[in-house]
Parts: sequence; structure tokens; C-alpha cells
Amino acid sequence: MKRDVRWLKPLSLRPRDTVHVVAPASAFDRPGFEVGLAVLAERYTPVHRPDIFSSHRYLAGEDARRTEELSRALLDREARAIFCARGGYGSARLLPDLPLADAPPSAFCGFSDLTSVHGAMQVLGRVSIHAPVLTQLGRQPVEVRDYLFRLLESPEAPPPLTGTATYVPGMAEGHLVGGNLSVLSRLIGTPYMPPLDGAVLLLEDVTERPYRIDRMWTHLRLAGVFSRVRGIVLGDFTSCEERNADYSSADVLRELAREAGLPCAAGFPIGHGDLNYPVALGTQVRLDADAARLTFLEGAVRA
Repeated sequence: MKRDVRWLKPLSLRPRDTVHVVAPASAFDRPGFEVGLAVLAERYTPVHRPDIFSSHRYLAGEDARRTEELSRALLDREARAIFCARGGYGSARLLPDLPLADAPPSAFCGFSDLTSVHGAMQVLGRVSIHAPVLTQLGRQPVEVRDYLFRLLESPEAPPPLTGTATYVPGMAEGHLVGGNLSVLSRLIGTPYMPPLDGAVLLLEDVTERPYRIDRMWTHLRLAGVFSRVRGIVLGDFTSCEERNADYSSADVLRELAREAGLPCAAGFPIGHGDLNYPVALGTQVRLDADAARLTFLEGAVRA
């Protein structure tokens, strides 16, 4: 059912603001986390619980620990942002118990598995930040870090991003939604699928062979996703090649995009690659697929 959404932006950050660091998904590599934490500490004052380093099988602790940690961060009115330690898997398990509707307007930052939390926030009309997790942040070049800090601190629209290829020409405008293809496809049929009508859809993924990308894309098509959105932005599809195949994941994606018939450009520096530029989900964007250019029509935060 089509509905209008009134988007609520997070409050802007200032240097030295307190920010939460949480681990709502998989356990993580501590050295990589510490490097990312040091980058964050150069700008803000990050705080985290001692049990953030917990592990339970493939998760960063049992569901109760992770739910309590993220819930407390979401409800803290003194902190301006929440940064996730790692993606992996597990955040969707927490969604029914998160107090998202009662949370003050702080910036939630993460990507990959955190696509599920982004989707739940967009259902409530909240802007959130598709951005590097801490275990990735330390590997990002200074231009990506500066772009992130600018996005979080300035209410002005950030500079546009450029992709590498046009798959389907055309122009599209709308609010940006999406993220990781694997996770987004699992939200179909749940209350946490973000509002799609009139949207520009962002997709990226990692270590998914081409036939699996085709299967998940086809799931989106059969669920009517591509009849509701206006355009498609493809970020990095990292390590998604079939060994010894005479085709690439890009070949498969190009063919799928042409079947969808929507303006589509690929190769944007968003996702699991060497560059993961942050973007604000829920904000208005313009996709010029002919120029493979994504222009942001508004800022991510409010003063």
C-alpha cells in the first residue's frame, strides 16, 4: 500500500560529541576494531560496554546482550550517533525488541547486515547512515573518513558520487533505500521492508556467486520491488565471481537491470570494496544513469 512518509533526520554531530559503539551482529576481529575505534576517537568520544567483545557461536553475544546494548544506545539522549562494530549476521534477530519508535533522533551508522536495522528505521520514516563499520573504517582512506564526518556534521547536501558504468540510461529521483542485497531480500514479507514507492534503490553485496545474485534479484522482482522503485544504484559486488566462468557478476547484473527497465548505473564506491562512501538512507537523491552520477538533494542531518 502506498503511503507518504515524513522523514525525520538525526541531529548533527559536533567534534568530541559522545557516540555509542555497539555490536548487534557478528563477533569481530579485535585488532581491526581497535584501529577503527582510534579513527572515530580522533573526531568524537566513542563509548562502548565491556561486554562488546562477547561471542556466542557466530554472534557478538547472545540476543539478550545485543538487544540490551543497542536498545540502551538508541534511547540515550546524550549521545548523537551509534556506530556498529561489524556486520556479518544477527541484527535482524533483534528487530522485534528494539525501541526504534521511542528513540531520539541520533544517527545510526552501519552497513551490510545492518541493512535490516536501516529498513526498520525507514519504515518509521527515520533517516539513517549507510556507512563503514568500525572493522572497515580503519582501512578507509582519509577522503572517505572526511566525507563521513562532513555527512554527520553538516546539514548541507554532500558532494555527488560517481559510478563506473551505465546499465540502463535515464533519470530518477526519490528517497534512497536499500543496502545489502542478501539482507534486503530477507526483509520481503516482514514489517521491516523499507518504503519502496517512488524510491531509488541501492544494492551491494559480497561473496555471492552470480547465480545467487540472480536468485535474490529475481526474488525482488517477483515480490514487485522493481514495479515500485524509480531507479537502481549498484555499489560494489565484491568477490562475487564464478571461478573459471566465461561471464562476470557485472554481466549478470547488467542483464538483470535491463530486464527491470529502470534507470540503473553501477560501480558506485559503496559497499565492501576498498572505498565505502557513506550515504543517507531516506534522503532525496537524483540518479543520472547516463552519467553514472548520484546527486544528493539534501543533507543527512538537521542542525
